[in-house]
Amino acid sequence: MKQKNEQIHTTRLLTYLLIGLIGVLGLVCLYYGSSVAPGSRRYDDTDSRLDGSDPVFGGFSRNRDLVDLLDEQGYYLEVPKSIPFSQVMVFYEFLQICDMKYSELIPCLDRNLIYQLKLKPNLTVMEHYERHCPPPERRYNCLIPPPKGYKIPIRWPVSRDEVWKANIPHTHLAQEKSDQHWMVVDGEKIKFPGGGTHFHYGADKYIVGLAQMLKFPGDKLNNGGHIRNVLDVGCGVASFGAYLLHHDIIAMSLAPNDVHENQIQFALERGIPSTLGVLGTKRLPYPSRSFELAHCSRCRIDWLQRDGILLLELDRLLGPGGYFAYSSPEAYEQDPENRKIWNAMYSLLKRMCWKVVAKRGQTVIWSKPLSNSCYLKRDPGTLPPLCNSSDDPDASWNVSMKACITPYSARMHKERWSGLLPWPQRLTAAPPRLEEIGVSSEEFHEDTKIWHFRVIEYWKQMKSVIQKNSMRNVMDMNSNLGGFATALKDKDLWVMNVASVKMSARLKIIYDRGLIGTVHDWCEAFSTYPRTYDLLHAWAVFSEIKERGCSSEDLLIEMDRILRPDGFVIIRDKHSVINYIQKFITALRWDGWLSEVEPRTDALSGGEERVLIARKKLWTDGFMTM
Repeated sequence: MKQKNEQIHTTRLLTYLLIGLIGVLGLVCLYYGSSVAPGSRRYDDTDSRLDGSDPVFGGFSRNRDLVDLLDEQGYYLEVPKSIPFSQVMVFYEFLQICDMKYSELIPCLDRNLIYQLKLKPNLTVMEHYERHCPPPERRYNCLIPPPKGYKIPIRWPVSRDEVWKANIPHTHLAQEKSDQHWMVVDGEKIKFPGGGTHFHYGADKYIVGLAQMLKFPGDKLNNGGHIRNVLDVGCGVASFGAYLLHHDIIAMSLAPNDVHENQIQFALERGIPSTLGVLGTKRLPYPSRSFELAHCSRCRIDWLQRDGILLLELDRLLGPGGYFAYSSPEAYEQDPENRKIWNAMYSLLKRMCWKVVAKRGQTVIWSKPLSNSCYLKRDPGTLPPLCNSSDDPDASWNVSMKACITPYSARMHKERWSGLLPWPQRLTAAPPRLEEIGVSSEEFHEDTKIWHFRVIEYWKQMKSVIQKNSMRNVMDMNSNLGGFATALKDKDLWVMNVASVKMSARLKIIYDRGLIGTVHDWCEAFSTYPRTYDLLHAWAVFSEIKERGCSSEDLLIEMDRILRPDGFVIIRDKHSVINYIQKFITALRWDGWLSEVEPRTDALSGGEERVLIARKKLWTDGFMTM
């Protein structure tokens, strides 16, 4: 009997070991099935800011992502539990802080959610890096905590070159890109020498080199103010965008939430305009003709895939005569594989009527045509085709990319820079596209004056608590024509202008003014890391989502997620809305400082309004988590 029991015990032990082995193999298979994203060819181990490729499997770095996957499997099996807000109204402590493992949660860019909901995104076209938002029943209802040891961020302009390591405790990029001078760990800080995959010796020298290639006056890339808005795809930690600011150029630095740990989070912590996004299947959330220059420095994007659809998306976003600066091995390597890719890319862009305007060393610069004349001279049946006249090139929220060329309207025909004045005059001048949204130049200028006065009043309210350089990253959650951001032009900060889906047509005016922004639906979470903005301005946002039946409580928690400790919210809305929000201030820990006033009525007032300004506290140890 004893021998039989021992045999049974041995059999069970072997069974458990076999099950454990199968589980480990399952994790490995899941890793390779979910993390590998083909579609970009590998060059070398250090040639791209989006690089992490494995030389055997052709996907992302195994060592790093397997650790990430195990963390996901161990910590992200469930979303943070929800609690009824009716309880919050009665008991302050019921609004708890989420577990620390959610400290970097981005609800609509959480690949663990894809696994949990058993979605099947097409990895080849990067669908797993696109937005997938949780349904209402899976939304979190607790406050996202800062990481252990979090400090109030270093202020601009010092933050361009260094941040607190405790705020973003990820050092993998410093090791992986050590020869490219992306970032360096130095004690309690992470420092940014200004290098990149293609510009090891500094973005500043690289920018001057681009200006020299284009023969711009004084080697200034802004070309006398005509180059203002830049799209940097695959931006890494956004050092290119950081050094463009010195040239009066603002870049929308774009990168996905991929294997390169928190690159956009580093960029925002530094105070550099940037956002999470990917050239996948959906249009980027920007209107047509938004940028004067697009930039890709070894961004590891397969521009030839799907009939050149990604290059055609850049074509949609560039204005007449806009430039595409491309630094990649295809531009200079002479081996057969690179030559084949270069020839195919050159042929595609030629059929798109783009021309090479400069080529030197490892970089080539193309220019988009000024008019439709080249398109009309192409042979019948030439691909890619022109888009259908019914296509709206400015529609960008959850709109699939199209493999076609967007022709110019009759008005924009042959107008370089879209008929815009150079920066900074374009900031306050009425742009030509106003007539497309039914706004007169008089209404435009009146809007600018109103917001100038409103912002003065805001700053008077906050005068006693605002410190020098305490605000850098600002978001206007309902940007309208960009008047709020324009009123802040003399302050050393930048504004992410957010247009609602309903008012998305107005975002083109934001870009025409030389500002940047995005389309967003505030019934969903925003595509950014926690703790990335110093000031959130919400004008009539709560009234708008309430009319659509969305949750004000969800929006308050989302605002708290993206607001930095010590940051401010300015909520301008109806009396009833402000009174309702007031009930949550203590539970949200937004009672670091409070002010509520009834502002002067103006032409933009939607009835009686109130302005609530609140400051978020830096949480201390001892709060209950869930």
